[in-house]
Amino acid sequence: MKPNIRIGYGVDVHQLAEGYPLWIGGTQLEAPFGAVGHSDADVLLHAICDALLGALALRDIGFHFSDQDQQYKGIDSKILLQRVYDLIKEKGYGIVNLDATVILETPKVNPHIPQMQEIIADILDLEQQDVSIKATTHEKVDSFGEKRAIKAYAVALLYQK
Repeated sequence: MKPNIRIGYGVDVHQLAEGYPLWIGGTQLEAPFGAVGHSDADVLLHAICDALLGALALRDIGFHFSDQDQQYKGIDSKILLQRVYDLIKEKGYGIVNLDATVILETPKVNPHIPQMQEIIADILDLEQQDVSIKATTHEKVDSFGEKRAIKAYAVALLYQK
């Protein structure tokens, strides 16, 4: 008999450009640039959405919230995360924990992690300690290190209720 736990993995990448806000984990960071995307381009929340969806083989965020659909133009990714969580609950699953990493050269993400954890935990009915967020740079290598892109990875562990 299969155990009633599922693991999902998510990754998201966005180009960085001047004139856009920088949203990470539901928090706007001060920066002279931001992530380019159809929604608010919150790379961390998008990676978490994909991890949650992937755990239940529900495809990806683009399948559920197409960048060709104008209703999602500029949408707050916290809304997308809530909708994904609602789908997870409809399937009879809850979340054990999340682990995520953001890759961004600058600005520093670490000072904002507690606020991001609080926002994500609140949306997903988790304790803050169940939302692990780490940040790293790309040591000035490639598009991430050259401040032209941002990336996030996420893993989610789900359990059947």
